[in-house]
Amino acid sequence: MESMTRADGLAAVREEIARACRDAGRDPSSVALVAISKTFGAEAIEPVIAAGQRVFGENRVQEAKAKWPPLIERQKGRQKGRDDGLELHLVGPLQSNKAREAVALFDAIHSVDRPSLAEALAKEIVSQGRRPVLFVEINTGAEPQKAGIPPPEADAFLSACRERYGLGISGLMCIPPQHEAPAPHFALTAKIASRNGLKLLSMGMSADFPIAIAFGATHVRVGTAIFGTRAISR
Repeated sequence: MESMTRADGLAAVREEIARACRDAGRDPSSVALVAISKTFGAEAIEPVIAAGQRVFGENRVQEAKAKWPPLIERQKGRQKGRDDGLELHLVGPLQSNKAREAVALFDAIHSVDRPSLAEALAKEIVSQGRRPVLFVEINTGAEPQKAGIPPPEADAFLSACRERYGLGISGLMCIPPQHEAPAPHFALTAKIASRNGLKLLSMGMSADFPIAIAFGATHVRVGTAIFGTRAISR
C-alpha cells in the first residue's frame, strides 16, 4: 500500500467519522481516531503522521518500545524541538510485569482487566509520576479466549480500582465478538460506563466504528482502513 493511499485511507476514515457524528447529532471533535499501527514500521507510519494524524495505537509493549521512541525523536527534530502532539495508546492485553514500561511509554492504556494489573499500574503511576488515561476492558461477549472483565463484575472491579488501588479510571473499552452484531455490545458498554460516571468509551474498529459512534464512542480504533491488510499477524 503506497503512502498516498494511506493518506487517502486516513482522509476517508475522517470523513466517515464526521458523517457518523452528523447522523448521531454529535460534534466530530468528540471522537478521537486512534490509528492502529501494530506490525507496521516507520515507513508506513510517518506518511500518516505527515497527513496530520497524531494518535496511534499499538498492541504490544515491546513492539511499541522498539519503534516509537525513535519515531517521536525524528518528529521532534522536524518540529525543531517543539512538542509534536503525538499520543501513543496501548490497545492490546498488558502483562502485569510490563506495567513499568507501559506507564513510561503510553499516554493511554485501554486494557486494564484484572486486579493484579490494576495494582501494578497503581504502583508505577506513583513511582513514575506519569498518569496515562486508563480504560477498563469489558468482555461483553463473555468469550473465554479474550481478556476483559465480565459485565456482571464490572461495577465491583471499577470500585476496587478507585478505592483499593487509587486508580483514576476514565473510561471503558470493548471488542464485540467477531460474528455477532456489535450494537448490543456497544450499548452494554455505554450503559456500564454511564452508571459508573465514566465519560470515555473506546469502541469500534475498521468494520464497525460508525455504529460505535452512534452508541457514544469517544475513541475509535482503526487500523486496516488506514494502513491496509497486515501481511504478518502478531
